[in-house]
Amino acid sequence: MLPSVNLTKRSAMSEYPRVAVRAILIHENKLLLVNAYANGQSALMCPPGGGVEAGSSLPENLCREVFEETGLRIEVGAPCLVNEFHDPGGSFHQVDIYFRCSVIGSAEIDSNWQDTDRIVTDRRWVTAEELANVHHKPDSLGAVAFDPQNAITYDPLEPLVR
Repeated sequence: MLPSVNLTKRSAMSEYPRVAVRAILIHENKLLLVNAYANGQSALMCPPGGGVEAGSSLPENLCREVFEETGLRIEVGAPCLVNEFHDPGGSFHQVDIYFRCSVIGSAEIDSNWQDTDRIVTDRRWVTAEELANVHHKPDSLGAVAFDPQNAITYDPLEPLVR
């Protein structure tokens, strides 16, 4: 069930949400996660991906982002999750579109790989059991990632966490 909408609510949010793409990348029953908080600001892990650049398709953006963050080449499949989050006291609102993906070539993560912005500080493959003990977002990640039979899921607006 979708949440009800308050049409009279005014917000300090920016005019448009930021759109991002993320990869649900399973290899040998493990999900790839990254930490994109420089200087240890947070232990929060999430699937690799990032902001959409105009003029490129969502899959093109996702291939670029995953390569930048991990050095891996991927094939992008069907969308499987739409998640949105915001800073209730600020102006940030992001909509993430998650796609099922597969690795092209080797799935080995080079420990010396540096993303272009030097923001990603950790890259790791985790099992479903390990994911339960990792600080991650979105909350529905495990159910979506490890159950490929799930239809596309909408994860309602949630507050930003670090």
